[in-house]
Amino acid sequence: MPVEQIFTNARIVTADQVFVGTLVLRDGLIAQVEEGVSGLPQAQNLDGDYLLPGLVELHTDNLEKYMSPRPGVDWPSASAVQTHDAQIVSAGITTVFDALAIGDVNPRGKRMQQLPDMLEAIAAAAEAGHMRADHRLHLRCEVCHPDTLAVFRDLVDHPLVKLVSVMDHSPGQRQFAKEDKYREYYMGKYHLSEAEMNAFIEEQVANSRAFSDSHRRAIVADCQARGLSLASHDDATLAHVQESASFAMSIAEFPTTLEAAKASHELGMKVLMGAPNIVRGGSHSGNIAAAELAQHGVLDILSSDYYPASLLQAALLLAGQDNAYDLPRAIATVSQVPAQAAGLDDRGEIRVGLRADLLQMRVQDGQALIQQVWRQAKRVF
Repeated sequence: MPVEQIFTNARIVTADQVFVGTLVLRDGLIAQVEEGVSGLPQAQNLDGDYLLPGLVELHTDNLEKYMSPRPGVDWPSASAVQTHDAQIVSAGITTVFDALAIGDVNPRGKRMQQLPDMLEAIAAAAEAGHMRADHRLHLRCEVCHPDTLAVFRDLVDHPLVKLVSVMDHSPGQRQFAKEDKYREYYMGKYHLSEAEMNAFIEEQVANSRAFSDSHRRAIVADCQARGLSLASHDDATLAHVQESASFAMSIAEFPTTLEAAKASHELGMKVLMGAPNIVRGGSHSGNIAAAELAQHGVLDILSSDYYPASLLQAALLLAGQDNAYDLPRAIATVSQVPAQAAGLDDRGEIRVGLRADLLQMRVQDGQALIQQVWRQAKRVF
């Protein structure tokens, strides 16, 4: 890799403006950002394409689909991680927090069994330098599961763990305040009969009453002691938000109501919503639409969740909707703001001194088309 690289004739998107300019990279960092086109022969002409900061993804369970590509199929974990990594980078994501679920609410699921293999495979690939993106771990703690606290404590001190979220997906509250949506989701996804679904609901409600509050408080205390970033999940009421704020959480993942999103924003938590919610035009659970939160100015972060390619496309769509999000602010929801919320102050925007994590994008027929991706000035796509 050359010590210095120059990109010119690019529409550079910084934190607050867009201009045609030139970027100089040196030793993996951004060394110069200038308006105008360079005449130097070694400058790479980007033909007027957009030059954006590499995307920062805080919450994706994309790896799971490669671990179990079909029901009953267990794919080798090392291969699954490499395939996942390749898809992440091809979506323009240069920093990713792989979400590992602790506490499986799927009655036929294998998340808990797969968890050690997933963690070991991610760590091994990262240590060997085989990853194109910078991978960290996000522990998603289903606090209503009986084994969650014990498994969390086994994993929390792993050096790649940088973010923890706490959630309760039992019916009748938060994401599934409407039981009919809960039944529709779980019966459709896991092919449960009516009798199986009734038994499943009864078990989840009982487990929530028995474990959720104590597990939530214990996990939060352990994270605070270690200085780990914390996220709430599916807050629906002012009481939920006030509890999350009292736990010093920095991120409010997927609030389900406008009231909760506004309160989270006002109390200093960054409101994270799903990029698929923007692309599809609403929530699959029947909750608040991300676009509506943007209209109220309280959408801070987008996450691809289950579909990596949605992240950049959603930011592009967000900038074109009826709201106060111009292109720099929309791109910040997938770069600068998630980086800051996770305590990463060395990336997330195009600015002198930061990491040269970048992507080249052109727009055709409303689609974001990624041309090249660089991580610390090394081309990875």
